[in-house]
Amino acid sequence: MDQVAALVIQLAYGVANLALISLGLAIIFGMMRVINLAHGEFLMLGGYTVVVATNNGVNLWIAMLILAPLVVGVIGVVVERLLIRWLYGRMVDTLLATWGLSLLLIGIVTSIFGASTATTVSVPIGVIRIGEYSVSGYDLFLIGVTLGLLGAVYAVLKLTKLGLVARGTMQNAEMASALGVSTSRIYMITFGLGAAVTGLAGGLLAPVTGVLPTIGATYIAKAFITVISGGASILAGTAAGSVLLGLVNGIFSFLTGPTFGEVALLLAAIVLLRLMPRGITGRFFRKSL
Repeated sequence: MDQVAALVIQLAYGVANLALISLGLAIIFGMMRVINLAHGEFLMLGGYTVVVATNNGVNLWIAMLILAPLVVGVIGVVVERLLIRWLYGRMVDTLLATWGLSLLLIGIVTSIFGASTATTVSVPIGVIRIGEYSVSGYDLFLIGVTLGLLGAVYAVLKLTKLGLVARGTMQNAEMASALGVSTSRIYMITFGLGAAVTGLAGGLLAPVTGVLPTIGATYIAKAFITVISGGASILAGTAAGSVLLGLVNGIFSFLTGPTFGEVALLLAAIVLLRLMPRGITGRFFRKSL
């Protein structure tokens, strides 16, 4: 029984991990149809924000929960104003521009911090015993934060005037503009929100994974696979894709090892998209947010 409880927690953490790294991308891609290939680097910047802040005496919790989303959110707003705003509706151009941005960010961070050694932050919560087994208390914290973050994004998009205007703008920008909405401002805020959520995720994962200038490459593939497998619905798609792929990855990792777990995740995504080209929410939960 203890082993089952520990396994369930590990599976839940795998699901939460996928949802956490994918939610910011889901906001930007799902609402704005912008393919942001610098998503992994936004995660990396969130991690380095935590590292730099804690090395300068800032409390770890403040660095992770406040500074990381704030810094990356501001960077996202700057990127949208200087780069993305000129490329809406030009998906290939946006893809190439954000790819170039990712290379630029990697180069800048590498020149500052170096490329050879991962920078680490101590995990703030210790181990919790479950009978003969132990699980990380920080894993449980990340599961709770992920659920809270999904709920917060839902509340903003569904229950606030900003969320209503943003969803209306993404569905019909010309009509929103005719009604007096500053669509340019809404695009900027939405991109900044997605970047801030991504920075929060990168900051929260820094104690678990460490931080390298190239660590974004380990995030970007999983994030895109999860978002595309989930489908067009932002939250329902992210949650559904994370649950399905996270469970597949976790179960196969437990049975055969982490390498085969990653292979199983990719194969599951391929089979899913072959059977449901529009993703899970293209077949189910079509009216979900």
